Amino acid sequence: MRFEELPTLLTPEKLPYLSGVERLADGVLHVAVLTRMPGVSPRMIGWWFGEYMDTTEHYQRWHPRCHLWMSWEDKRPGTHIGAKHLVHERVGGRLNKLSIAFVPPEEFFHDALREVPGAVAICGRPGLLERPIDLGYMVHLCLPREWGCELHSRFWLGHIRSRDGARVPEAIGNLPWVRRVQVRTSLGRSLALHCHEEMTTLAGFLADLYESESEAG
Repeated sequence: MRFEELPTLLTPEKLPYLSGVERLADGVLHVAVLTRMPGVSPRMIGWWFGEYMDTTEHYQRWHPRCHLWMSWEDKRPGTHIGAKHLVHERVGGRLNKLSIAFVPPEEFFHDALREVPGAVAICGRPGLLERPIDLGYMVHLCLPREWGCELHSRFWLGHIRSRDGARVPEAIGNLPWVRRVQVRTSLGRSLALHCHEEMTTLAGFLADLYESESEAG
């Protein structure tokens, strides 16, 4: 599934698979993870990213073993959109220092998301924290269900782009053979496992946390 086909996630029953790792013809690595979250609503996912998660302690609760540190840049109260999430985390035993720039869902889905009432999409561009390079696209799509929500997490790694006015050799970085060398399939498998672990952990405490914070507020 190419990034350009993202709106088809809104009808996941039509997709050939819901979790896995695939190498696309252009060398991009596509990672898909489905997490079923009983008792959790899409609104709670939006609240977690946009309103609650504010400290390293919060971030570590999400994945106690692999989430090490976090901060925000350009964060506005009540929303993650327009902010950069700065993190240190381990994926597959390797330390990653990342900057994830969150963008409006319309930038990825255009108008398609409006056709699914209650759906929430967390959309971003993951990149390197210490170099002005974005590495691809990331989406956490939360679809409401009677029992909670389905969280469809997708990553497309290998869409290289410079940021902050930096000069990065994008033409070379986006060559199919360069993508295959730089973005190993083993990384995709490690990322899929990491995402499954963190989202399953989040599903275990988010509903109670949301209720307690709402009562406290």
